[in-house]
Amino acid sequence: MTDTVANIAKGKVAYYAGLPAANDALKAIPLETTGLEADGTLQDYDTVAALLAGASNEQTTMGRKTLAGVTVTVDDTNNRVDVDCTDPVWTAATGNAVSRLLVCYDPDTTASSDANNIPLVILDFVATPAGGDITYQVAAGGFYRAS
Repeated sequence: MTDTVANIAKGKVAYYAGLPAANDALKAIPLETTGLEADGTLQDYDTVAALLAGASNEQTTMGRKTLAGVTVTVDDTNNRVDVDCTDPVWTAATGNAVSRLLVCYDPDTTASSDANNIPLVILDFVATPAGGDITYQVAAGGFYRAS
């Protein structure tokens, strides 16, 4: 479940996860352990470009993943909305250790720019790439819940 929600995305994650535009997507960006800023700082960034211009580093060797199987489920019984996706897998992952996973909204994948990508949630994701596959196990209830 969600660890930290970016301030700019509070109340909007379910909307963005509904992928309202023609060429949009949710993307997962691994963040390196070294230089990782505190949640209070990470949640203040309004774009992926601003976040990566800070002290936090993208783990570029593993690369970004476009999230597949994204679903938004309105649960009227429990008065909440859950956002889920298929567990992303990095094949033969190498590079520096990671501690967090940034999920962002890319409003136009045909003209993608970190300056336009919106940080949504920052999830715990501790992994040390050593050449094998690494899977981010999405929680049973999804990676985001608004209630």
